[in-house]
This record gives sequence, structure tokens and C-alpha cells, in this order.
Amino acid sequence: MPSWVYIFDLIGTGVFALTGAIGARRYRMDPFGILVLAAVTAVGGGSIRDALMGATPVFWMLDINYLIVILITVLLSFPLLSRPAHLPKSTLLIADACGLALFTVIGTEKALVMGFSGMVAVIMGLVTGVGGGIIRDLLCRQVPLILRTEIYATASILGGICFSIGYISPLNDTLVLFIAMCGSLGLRLAAIRWQLSLPVFGLSSKR
Repeated sequence: MPSWVYIFDLIGTGVFALTGAIGARRYRMDPFGILVLAAVTAVGGGSIRDALMGATPVFWMLDINYLIVILITVLLSFPLLSRPAHLPKSTLLIADACGLALFTVIGTEKALVMGFSGMVAVIMGLVTGVGGGIIRDLLCRQVPLILRTEIYATASILGGICFSIGYISPLNDTLVLFIAMCGSLGLRLAAIRWQLSLPVFGLSSKR
């Protein structure tokens, strides 16, 4: 794995760990609960991705730095979490959007490097981006963001498609990563800012 991908992977781990810690604090979990929720949020999607692609043992079992990043993030978050009144309501959504963009391109890149097709790579990027958040929301007894009408999975898919196309182009790898992340993050932040959502299809009540 190139060094720049590894660095962004660790950053994404920290960001998702933070969203898990914030979610745990909102539901008044104890320090152990905060650590557990932060960990499953941070590495849950990547673990599912690696298991599906046969890349076992999964990444965090081979590199303890991911666990160290999760632990440090949780410890540093305690002062912030102890003053929830000073924590903007949008903090969790924005941090989650950043993690979504980071993990999407990292998951897509890993699948492409392993020789999977572009379509499979986009799906693996989606799994990496939303898997941990799904586990987090289920443990907090919430409907996962990906199952709501708001634009979430679509933002991840956009980032994966941008990276897959850029991967086979002559563009610089760092530029491709930046473009894909901006595409995914921009769409997700726009959905949060203007409450954009996909159309809902259902049975009509008229007879």
C-alpha cells in the first residue's frame, strides 16, 4: 500500500472512531461502551470488506496502528464529550461525511489493487464507507443512515466511481484520490446542508 493511502487510512480510522464515540456519548454509554462503539465504527466496514475479498486476517489484525489510533482518538475525545452542550448537533454528521469519503476511496483502491473489476471495487468502497456506520447505528438502536431517504450511499457510490475511473486514467494517484474524496464529501455535505434526499417509492393509498 502506498504511504499516502496508508496515512489517509489511519486518518479515516480516527474520524470514524470519533463519530462512534460521539454517538456513544449521545446515548450515555460508559467509557468501555464508548471504546467499543468507536472501534466497531472505525474498523467494521473494512473488516467486512476484507472478509468478502478473502484478505484475511483483516487489516487491523496485521497492523496494530489502527487499534492505537482508535484508542488515542477515544482518549482525546473525552474532554469534548464531557461538555455535550458545547458540541454542535451537526458535528456527528460532518465527521461521518468525512469518514465516508475517506473510507470509500480507500476501500475502492484496495479492491482495484487486488485485481477486482471496477464495479466490484465500487461496491467494496461502499461496504468500507457505510459498514461501520451501520453497525454503530444498530448498536444505538437507530435506523442506519444508508436505509433512510437522505443521500448517503449515493455519495459513497459517486466517490467509488470517480476513483475507479481515475485509477485507469493517466492522472496522478494523489489527484485521483482528492477528486474522488471531494466528489463524495461534496455530495454528502450538500445533502446535509440543503436536506437533499432521494425520492421515496411506495404504494398509493388511493383506490
